[in-house]
Amino acid sequence: MTTDPPAVTVGVDFGTLSGRALVVAVEDGRELGSAVHEYRHAVVERALPGGRALPADWALQIPQDWRDVLRHAVSEALAAAGVQPRQVVGIATAFTACTVLPTTRDGTPLSEQPAFADRPHAYPKLWRHHAAQPEADLIVRRAEESGQRWLARYGGRISSEWQYAKALQLLHEDPEVYEAADRWIEAADWIVWQLTGEENRNLCTAGYKGIHQDGAYPDEEFLASVHPGFSKFTAKLDHPLSPLGAPAGRLSAAAAALTGLPEGTTVAVGNVDAHVTSAAAQALDPGHLLAIMGTSTCHILNSDVLAEVPGMCGVVRDGVVPGLWGYEAGQSGVGDIFAWAVRTAAPQEYADEAGRRGISLHQLLTEKAAAQPVGAHGLLALDWHSGNRSVLVDHHLSGLIVGLTLDTRPEDVYRALVEATAFGTRTIVETFEQAGVPVTEFTAAGGLLKNAFLMQTYSDVLNRPVNLLVSEQGPALGAAIHAAVAAGAHPDIRAASAAMGRLERRAYTPDPARAAAYERLYAEYRTLHDHFGRGGNDVMHRLRALRDQA
Repeated sequence: MTTDPPAVTVGVDFGTLSGRALVVAVEDGRELGSAVHEYRHAVVERALPGGRALPADWALQIPQDWRDVLRHAVSEALAAAGVQPRQVVGIATAFTACTVLPTTRDGTPLSEQPAFADRPHAYPKLWRHHAAQPEADLIVRRAEESGQRWLARYGGRISSEWQYAKALQLLHEDPEVYEAADRWIEAADWIVWQLTGEENRNLCTAGYKGIHQDGAYPDEEFLASVHPGFSKFTAKLDHPLSPLGAPAGRLSAAAAALTGLPEGTTVAVGNVDAHVTSAAAQALDPGHLLAIMGTSTCHILNSDVLAEVPGMCGVVRDGVVPGLWGYEAGQSGVGDIFAWAVRTAAPQEYADEAGRRGISLHQLLTEKAAAQPVGAHGLLALDWHSGNRSVLVDHHLSGLIVGLTLDTRPEDVYRALVEATAFGTRTIVETFEQAGVPVTEFTAAGGLLKNAFLMQTYSDVLNRPVNLLVSEQGPALGAAIHAAVAAGAHPDIRAASAAMGRLERRAYTPDPARAAAYERLYAEYRTLHDHFGRGGNDVMHRLRALRDQA
């Protein structure tokens, strides 16, 4: 007697520096095998591949790097799992949000056309491309002047990271490329186009990054008020939107050859890396906030309450799970800030000690920082090295450390920055609750979970328990869960999450003494936050302007 081999799905997570493929058992979510493929070009920040220099605040990527993930990581993950391609019932992708690119009508990136190879605006703009802040500010001003109702759904602000701001920058700075772009598309949807051969757009990125609310994008009259040539921009976006967990189509012959999967395999609708992680972490119920912590942090919260929450990245009906309002908030820099501290604050003697002990500088600084009592370093930091996404929505803000003396040590700076990111998260949680959107649980996911000191600090600063996603590959697992729904292996996202998700409750609980000490530090953080972020002193903006003029 023979039995059919177990069904599996493949989740592919396209991150900032690499892509990861994960093979998951449909029945119970067991992670059977994975593979990572590093992007050859990583983040293009200083110059195009051909050598053309880029201005400050630019961050681009190369589409071929994404295709290479499909070519290498999928087959390698199947091999690592010991799974035959015929066992795969579905594939789904998760992508960094606000990574958006101009293409021709058939989906060819303009950057791959020889005529545009040396034009920066022809390339995909990564989520952390922050050079469109003036355009974002202009969109907000015009929306306020004309009373656009959709503005409240985004906390009263539009981010420089989003589709419309980046497209307006393109129109301002390279109108020829703007006109050549038949389509303006999130990479989350473009990669699905590569898999199926047909354009598909998902409800999630359209709502959070494309200003799509109540069934419509901003109208032509409003867009013309921003720029006369912008009035028809929505035509570059317009396409029927597919619900999350639905099939986008079937794997094309070309994509089958690329991935090694059978032609005709179900391909799920594209999604955002943070949003699919909610299913992986079983964080779909109202009030359960999920923080996906990596180079940046994205906060996802489902609720049955619709409210105007200042500085949120958006609230979208069915944006994460059907039947609820999905809120998104975020911090533009978290792991990136810790990496900056390692690069700039650790002298050679620290590197030598880490080398002798066979540990990383991150581990050494964490160990030294964790040995301190709360407040012993005498420092306070603002976590704005990459600007502020929530709740100020201003990417022209910058980092700040107060209290430096000749006795300040590298671990002091490191700890102050860890605490600052926790204070930033608490600001977001409190903003939700003050707006009438309860936060009843807090769960963390992402690459930073391995740092126990960091997670304990978050629990102490928040003064609440912290749950953990029991997977190092949350977005890939979440994508695999959505693939199982699209393939019909589970009836809906909630059922698939219950069967395939992983959650450890109360992994960290607050220490009462530390939590009380952090109350005093947090009050000082909010004073600095409001002074430099809400117009008390615009020195950060003036310094940036001086830098840009130099």
